[in-house]
Amino acid sequence: MDPKYRTKRTTFPKNFGIIIDRPGYIPSKSGFENLKKLADIQRLITDQDIKEVMRRVGLDPELKQKVKNYSLGMKQKLAIAQAIMENQEVLLLDEPFNGLDQDSITNIRQMLLDFKKAGKTILLTSHNKEDIDLLSDHVYQINQRKLEQLY
Repeated sequence: MDPKYRTKRTTFPKNFGIIIDRPGYIPSKSGFENLKKLADIQRLITDQDIKEVMRRVGLDPELKQKVKNYSLGMKQKLAIAQAIMENQEVLLLDEPFNGLDQDSITNIRQMLLDFKKAGKTILLTSHNKEDIDLLSDHVYQINQRKLEQLY
């Protein structure tokens, strides 16, 4: 969150990692620098933790490339790294596989399955039936503005 919009009353959800449609990164900074700025808010993790998470999602933490020059897939990996870097208990993931190549999809799916096995809660949106079937215990859909449980 931009410091000029934070107040003493600003709170952050505890133990939630979130991927939103268009995260607000600082375009002139590297991926690592962006994650470092976010990590500095709560000061729960080290630089080494950030680098480890970046590698886990398939990003090079030493890359000096600015986020404004990242591909869609790289931005998506950065969003995933941001959501998981503080070892959150609940992940809210909006289309987490958007823009990823097949190897990255396989890697992130396995990572999410590992989180699920570790007891973490994952809420995700997806238009991909394979992702839904593989990762979900309960499935809902919105149909004509109504929420319906499918299974």
